[in-house]
Amino acid sequence: MLLAQASQEGFSLTRLCRPTDIPHVPDQLRDFVDAGLHGEMSWMADRMEWRGNPHALWPEAKTVIMLAESYRPNHDPREILDHPEKGAISVYAQNKDYHDLVKKRLKRLARWLIDQAGGEVKVFVDTAPVAEKPLGMAAGLGWQGKHTNLVSRDLGNWFFIGSIFTTLELPVDTAEVDHCGSCSSCLDACPTDAFIAPYQLDARRCISYLTIEHKGPIEPELRDRLGNRIYGCDDCLAACPWNKFAVEASDIRYHARDDFAAPDLAALATLDDAAFRTKFSGSPIKRIGRNRFIRNVLYAIGNSGDATLVDSAQNHVLDPDSTVSEAARWAIKRLQE
Repeated sequence: MLLAQASQEGFSLTRLCRPTDIPHVPDQLRDFVDAGLHGEMSWMADRMEWRGNPHALWPEAKTVIMLAESYRPNHDPREILDHPEKGAISVYAQNKDYHDLVKKRLKRLARWLIDQAGGEVKVFVDTAPVAEKPLGMAAGLGWQGKHTNLVSRDLGNWFFIGSIFTTLELPVDTAEVDHCGSCSSCLDACPTDAFIAPYQLDARRCISYLTIEHKGPIEPELRDRLGNRIYGCDDCLAACPWNKFAVEASDIRYHARDDFAAPDLAALATLDDAAFRTKFSGSPIKRIGRNRFIRNVLYAIGNSGDATLVDSAQNHVLDPDSTVSEAARWAIKRLQE
């Protein structure tokens, strides 16, 4: 009944595990943070005990229900990279904020579970200290691929993950095993060589980290590798051969908005704070703020090779934000060269 109800709510895959099924995670997380590979993501170091140990997060929980929701695009997201005058936005951010959509589904499913079987529940989607990908592998949703993202034989790697912790002791599923084999497509696709080795990511070189999490100027030697990516990067995900089994997103709110699919850099460069907030209301892009977003747009302008965009950069040379003004000067210099 649970699987049928989850499917009715819109989830593509549902699997269950125990909160104690990932004993290896604390050491892995500690090694990652101790090596500084998390960059400025201090939240990974904060509450590390909870993030590495779901049982510590909520000792009363007996079962974790792991759910996947497909957001597979209906096109190759790398096509936009051939249009340097446009901005490339990660597929997951081309419409509504998935945190809100997935959490509402989780809450409805959790209420149904309480009505059917009682117990207590807590729901999580990405914003809490939960080791979602290891739990997803333990439950059988998929395995952590060489790009460190979860891959499913049924869904490829285009899916969001949500979890419901419950005090009910429900039957669990078998953990998934690694099916990457000798494939290295995702590693080879990375524009910044962010993978130290298979299954090991240096977030400080990852474009998703650089354009979303990183504050201040991006290292000059990495800027040209950003290309026209202004929010996130899908290259390693798009390269995975398992995507041939993926199903397209059923919720139209995950389909790209026309003005997000291939926005003009010149138009984006005109956004002040109020216009930015209005344009990206209800979008995860709004979280990074206008200054960081315009910084990314200016790097893309500098990489465009389009001299007609010089004026777009020139307008930000005197921007009150020092990172934005520096990015503008860098872009102008690149275009003039």
